Amino acid sequence: MPRSKWLAAVGTAAAVTLLLAPASHAAATPETAAPISASAVTTLYYDDTRARGWEAAVTAGVASWNANSTNVKLAKVRPGTRAEIQIIATNGWPQATLGPVRPGGQARVELGSQAVAEGHDKTRIAAHEIGHNLGLPDTKPGPCSQLMSGSSAGISCKNSVPNATERSRVESYYAGRAATRTPADGRILVDAP
Repeated sequence: MPRSKWLAAVGTAAAVTLLLAPASHAAATPETAAPISASAVTTLYYDDTRARGWEAAVTAGVASWNANSTNVKLAKVRPGTRAEIQIIATNGWPQATLGPVRPGGQARVELGSQAVAEGHDKTRIAAHEIGHNLGLPDTKPGPCSQLMSGSSAGISCKNSVPNATERSRVESYYAGRAATRTPADGRILVDAP
């Protein structure tokens, strides 16, 4: 048999074999199925170049959220790239835009030194304000175990980790297409006592 006819016959036989293979063999098993794409995670970029004196607190606050959420991740913006979250240092009380901010959106965090002057923890402030950007309102008054209780937990509170309820709410805001929901545009939450 000439080579070209042999190749055509082999190709046809392979195609027939694939078509006739039982569905259980053709479908991927859970062990061989492709993992969920990283694109299912919403990545929000932040710019803290105007947060002088707060760099360590911002890094720790971001790390806390990244360690406690799977549907949304925060990443430092690369130079020349637009960030969804602008983080700046101010002299007033901390405040932030209520989200959830979505990719391409715009939110702001103001890390106010007035709260630090009164004894509040910088890392807790940073994590709390980022929590607003992720869609969480204040839960004042509240215990130290609630990140979003903010200043009402007192100056001895150093907790910068969201509790189970706070984590669950953020996870739901960024599950699937939920990240496209419109945030409370323009609403700023000021965290003065």
